[in-house]
Amino acid sequence: MLHYIVKRLVYILLALFLIITATFFLMKLAPGSPFASERDFPPAIEEKLNAKYGLDNPWYIQYKDYLISTLTFDFGESMKYKGRSTNDIIFESFPISFMLGIEAMLLAISFGILLGIISALYHNKLPDYISTIIAILGISVPSFILAGLLQYYLSFKLHLFPVSGWKGFTYSILPATAIALTQAGFIAKLTRSSMLEHKHSDYVKLARAKGIGKWTTVFKHTLRNALLPVVTYLGPLTAAVVTGSFIIEHIFAIPGLGRHFVTSITNRDYTVIMGTTVFYSIILLFCVLIIDILYSVIDPRIKLKGAKK
Repeated sequence: MLHYIVKRLVYILLALFLIITATFFLMKLAPGSPFASERDFPPAIEEKLNAKYGLDNPWYIQYKDYLISTLTFDFGESMKYKGRSTNDIIFESFPISFMLGIEAMLLAISFGILLGIISALYHNKLPDYISTIIAILGISVPSFILAGLLQYYLSFKLHLFPVSGWKGFTYSILPATAIALTQAGFIAKLTRSSMLEHKHSDYVKLARAKGIGKWTTVFKHTLRNALLPVVTYLGPLTAAVVTGSFIIEHIFAIPGLGRHFVTSITNRDYTVIMGTTVFYSIILLFCVLIIDILYSVIDPRIKLKGAKK
């Protein structure tokens, strides 16, 4: 196990190096500059700003400085927000995205697995059809459309929840639901197909032949093995929802990391764009590593490739 983890950490460092390099050169190739929208800037002031942020240096000097700052987890000062560093923006906004993401992930997992179980247990019956329709709607309808519908009917019409903002738990219900419904549809489909596959396996038939009850067999045997494909999906799902949904945070005016990322792209704020991209990448890579390790916990028969026996 330790050998496998060390090996994966080396791969993570290599992947981060490639991501950092690709992000830097994509920013350099992008048209315009962070100060292009400032129409009133005289050339002398723009030159001073370029010198302050090192934009007047050769590309290899900028690349070297960017690598060093990234290794020390210092992403530099924002080019648009005066007196604010990228680190401050990340550490202030990420907890908000994290709380919203955890809520959305819990909703997606619980509702998705429940729908998948109902579909599998009542295969080709009315509950299966209803659950499948709900799952397909969740997958097909974009999250920003769901967000608009939830805002219109539950906020404007029924006045059950706040329209936007972030001032308490009630403000997180609608955006978390909008994020969770799409993910719940994928989880429901994965759970359903996997449970149907394991439902007629030999170990399930043996458990029923021994007199073990239907629900005990479902939760102790069938569901546990059927969750492996779901666990595979949880790696990118966790990274996606915990870091926040870019569009959802923008629609609900939530001051999370996703909203800052969208704003930084609009403003060509290079330091914030590159800093948040690296931060997202770190979370995604480590989430995938954790999910891989969880395989052996859920199913002891699985041996991690590269792990010492």
